[in-house]
Amino acid sequence: MARFEFKLPDIGEGVVEGEIVQWLVEVGDTVAEDAPIVEIMTDKATVSIPTPKAGKVVERHGNVGDIFPVGGTLVVLETEGGVEAAPAPEAPKPEASSPAAAAPVAAAAASQVQNGKRVLATPVTRRMARELGVDLSMVPGSGPQGRVLKSDLLGFMESAKNQAVAKMEPAPVAPSPRIESTAGDQRIPVRGLRRKIAENLVRSKHKAPHYHFVEEFDATELVAFRERLNRKLAPTGEKLTYLPFFVKAVVAALKKHPRCNAVMDEEAQELVIRGEYNIGIAVATEEGLVVPVLRNADRLSLREIAREILRLSEAARNRRLSQEDIGGGTFTITSLGQTGGLFATPILNHPEVAIMGVHKMRKRPVVDEATGEIVVRDMLILSFGFDHRNVDGAEGADFAYTVIDLLRDPDRLLVEMS
Repeated sequence: MARFEFKLPDIGEGVVEGEIVQWLVEVGDTVAEDAPIVEIMTDKATVSIPTPKAGKVVERHGNVGDIFPVGGTLVVLETEGGVEAAPAPEAPKPEASSPAAAAPVAAAAASQVQNGKRVLATPVTRRMARELGVDLSMVPGSGPQGRVLKSDLLGFMESAKNQAVAKMEPAPVAPSPRIESTAGDQRIPVRGLRRKIAENLVRSKHKAPHYHFVEEFDATELVAFRERLNRKLAPTGEKLTYLPFFVKAVVAALKKHPRCNAVMDEEAQELVIRGEYNIGIAVATEEGLVVPVLRNADRLSLREIAREILRLSEAARNRRLSQEDIGGGTFTITSLGQTGGLFATPILNHPEVAIMGVHKMRKRPVVDEATGEIVVRDMLILSFGFDHRNVDGAEGADFAYTVIDLLRDPDRLLVEMS
């Protein structure tokens, strides 16, 4: 018999660690090759990790809720044959150099120790720190997973210079007030997907200066156009929602306004305009909001988009999204559907620089500008969010009106799609 150490493999998309959500095996269990043994939550989705070998579980490392590093030994198996060892995991890839990446985590990210936790930093930042004689564990990191960026190091040195000291301690942070429980209270740990959502939203609001643009338009022609298509599709059992039309209008607008089809490389301080049109579709699940990605949306028909959105939505709600289904988005659409409300201001899906919110369609009396008469029309509100560092107000408004004009006139949308 041999011992096989199975290490957490490279999950892709620059991920360097994940949270253990659920163990699927116990010590003493016998597992088959390719059988899932653990569910790991990254900042993009929950994935099941299969074992590459069959054997008996003799050791299991990490508890539910633990943050586990790529390359760490998950389980030790007792297998048939000679002594074996799991191959070393590949180094995560940096976001800016790969169109499929969605969260910038540097390749060959190195670490020191800060408050008992790893301190992530790029080789460039580490080399600069050595040259300047700075202990990276003293520098607060503002990057993903607390990574120390070059800008963090420079800011730290500037603070030290201003205070005329060679080295300084991080400024003390006032502790958050402890919330005392009272009778009837219930405490719910913020972990798993909820914790990742919280981290991503805080990073987005902290990093990207948001501004929003909201407009209402007459969607009556779009409603009629969709109804005609669905009548033709009735014999097939298929049915188009409005989302495929929104996707096609957004893609056409992104081609005219490429700065909106982009992500921000915070480390290099560069806007990366994407050559692909990968549209994130926000999906509400029991655990929280996830954003699977509709890849190469410009190459898909309305029916193909509808089928793929249905597949992604079902996979998200059943926690069965694959690595190919997440990350690499270039623009996000979030829909409140029938939730109601007048409108909302969506938060950017960082590092993307633009997002569109779709709100509830309502029949309302409006003035027909051609005749001056009051008529009942299907009115729809769209809200847009932009990163003001990269998309100016005028450009954001132009992008929004390009989308709206296409949705208001479905015949023109068809021309743009062809």
